[in-house]
Amino acid sequence: MQTLTQEALWQALATIPDPEIPVVSLVEMGIVREVTQTPTGEVTVTITPTFSGCPALEVMKTDILTRLKQCGVPDVTVRTVLSPPWTTDWITEAAREKLKSFGLAPPPHHGGDFAILLFDPVPCPYCDSQNTTLKNNWGPTPCRMIFYCNQCQQPFEQFKPL
Repeated sequence: MQTLTQEALWQALATIPDPEIPVVSLVEMGIVREVTQTPTGEVTVTITPTFSGCPALEVMKTDILTRLKQCGVPDVTVRTVLSPPWTTDWITEAAREKLKSFGLAPPPHHGGDFAILLFDPVPCPYCDSQNTTLKNNWGPTPCRMIFYCNQCQQPFEQFKPL
């Protein structure tokens, strides 16, 4: 049996892409909340999905189990915690840049104050113009909205600020 350090466990988890946005990892998205290891090597990974009904939840759990077993961890448990709920404030700055490069407008930091976000312009991830229009509150996944840039005439998605 191999016992990995906390750093090695987090590094292994950082290689697992988000199943819906493969340019960012589960760690960068703030989905992986905690990693604990007993003295005998059992590892528990605590995750908080972006939505309680996230359709990718089972894929994420399987990917975590598979990756850690590949690293030699024989006993892995993935625990889902919904409280506190996931927030876009947990997305790392590196992930925000990757989202933008991928064509997804990263959500603004809000610190829990959502009211002001409803009126803030959403910058286009392609040309940075704020001359954008919300086209649909629901994108291809529950956590995204569809916008249109009136400047470069590109449709794009924004990760909902949650």
